[in-house]
Amino acid sequence: MAGLKDIRNRIVSVKSTRQITSAMKMVSAAKLKKAQDRVVQIRPYANKLKDVLAEVSSGLDKNHKGIYNTHRTIEKVLIVLIASNRGLCGAFNANICKKAYSVINEKYSNLSAEQIKFVCIGKKANDYVKKLGYEIVLSGNELFDNLSFESSVEYSTYLMEEFKNGKFDKIELIYNSFKNAAVHEQTAESFLPMQIETDKRENQNPSEYIFEPDMERIMDEMIPKALRIQFFKAVIDSNAAEHGARMTAMHQATDNATELIKELTLIYNKARQAAITSEILEITSGAEALNG
Repeated sequence: MAGLKDIRNRIVSVKSTRQITSAMKMVSAAKLKKAQDRVVQIRPYANKLKDVLAEVSSGLDKNHKGIYNTHRTIEKVLIVLIASNRGLCGAFNANICKKAYSVINEKYSNLSAEQIKFVCIGKKANDYVKKLGYEIVLSGNELFDNLSFESSVEYSTYLMEEFKNGKFDKIELIYNSFKNAAVHEQTAESFLPMQIETDKRENQNPSEYIFEPDMERIMDEMIPKALRIQFFKAVIDSNAAEHGARMTAMHQATDNATELIKELTLIYNKARQAAITSEILEITSGAEALNG
């Protein structure tokens, strides 16, 4: 059994760790509230924008193809992997990296490593892709330092230009979609070419609207805006999921530290009792020897 001093030092060390994890939990909870509000606010706007696009596109000529919704033979793929800059958030980063790996193996197994490239948002994504050996064309580790729609536009515009210039035939977003503080879903969704859901509206009577200017021009202006919103939504979804995962992980770590302190305190008390009993026996034995 460890000595009393060793056990005492261990208890002090675990208590110090518990203070740190408890503080990190509270910080993550505060950040989560702010990030969650942003996600909740942008979702209705993003969904309504999709509905408007579907409404407008349902009245277009079926042969009309814009720059960003033209499907090509997939020979060059760009994957945007969104993770975090820091750890201590449970399996948050590991799960999204595994998702990226499974997407490559399931959807693009016919392509070579030279045909698949990455844009990495977050240091953990950057580190993982380097280990896999794929080329990283752009890193966005600093995006989370000052996360805003304006800062994200630089990256979404880059993606649109790469697709527009024919450098890539397919661009996918892979990120953690925020559900609640304890649940986030690994999501892989197509970014470009853009998917406009018109199937549900084709069987309905078309709405009678007067468009000014013409529908083609409206689509050409709305699609880039919708793409920028889609990218920003993915980033803030991932950011909220990260804070939720870290808060949950630090809550579990704090609880585990509390349990460990209880166990160590019990061991310490037993060791202390055994030491006292041993000393009493030694004193008693000494007294009896003197009397004899």
